Amino acid sequence: MPTLNLAQRTISTENPAFVMAIVNADRDSFFAKSRGGFRLAKKHVDEGADIIDVGGESTRPGSRYIDAKEEIKRVVPIIKKIRAYSNIPISVDTRKYDVMSAAYDAGADILNDISALEDDSRLAKFAAEKKIPVILMHKKGTPRTMANEAVYNDVFLEVSSYLESRAEFCLQNGISSDKIIVDPGIGFGKNTAQNAVLIKRAGELCKKKYMVLMALSRKSFFGQVCGRKVQDRLWGTTSANVYSILNGVSMVRVHDTAAAIDCVKVLREILNAGS
Repeated sequence: MPTLNLAQRTISTENPAFVMAIVNADRDSFFAKSRGGFRLAKKHVDEGADIIDVGGESTRPGSRYIDAKEEIKRVVPIIKKIRAYSNIPISVDTRKYDVMSAAYDAGADILNDISALEDDSRLAKFAAEKKIPVILMHKKGTPRTMANEAVYNDVFLEVSSYLESRAEFCLQNGISSDKIIVDPGIGFGKNTAQNAVLIKRAGELCKKKYMVLMALSRKSFFGQVCGRKVQDRLWGTTSANVYSILNGVSMVRVHDTAAAIDCVKVLREILNAGS
């Protein structure tokens, strides 16, 4: 049964993985239905999500970074409304100390950093001081350049080694191992074959020392494999999520909460069935 220690409480699920639901508070995310505010967050809560992940800066290929002031303006009001409605854990998808500090004050519980705490080193000490979990993602380059960065000798070994080094950075800065989550960064500077390797072996990342999150939902990988447009990639996403969970992944980040909840419930029933 997956568990995660937040600053003031421990959350758990009887399902084989946590479901993290995406709320993108911007106008540039690759899947239009992920863009929204409290109404979208409320829908995810009501459909049974375990965690809400709020982001104010698009990181789709080709996107541009924004400044902290604008990001705070986008995410903090949503976090406050979610917190007034529900006690659900709130993750914040940000690379910036100022944004995470403001989000924490508004009620956020988890830091989800696509730069694995490289872009703003102050985040490590902040997370340690506040005792919040951190999600460390692997990427190559920036959203503007990552499409041209998919060069590896051994993609699994290099991604795993990088994440292990960033986890060690967290440990050195006082973040406990039970609050470290790693994400291989599907689509962030990887081609189709490299993404497939990482999905196949995600449960082995960092020698299985940390919880693994998979953020697969509706990504271009499924368009490349199945020839589907973004609005038609739920089936491919679900199959990859099931595979990942069966191979040791403890958290899936999704656009489609109801479908993901059904998925993990069915998996639970099958895994718990008698012989």
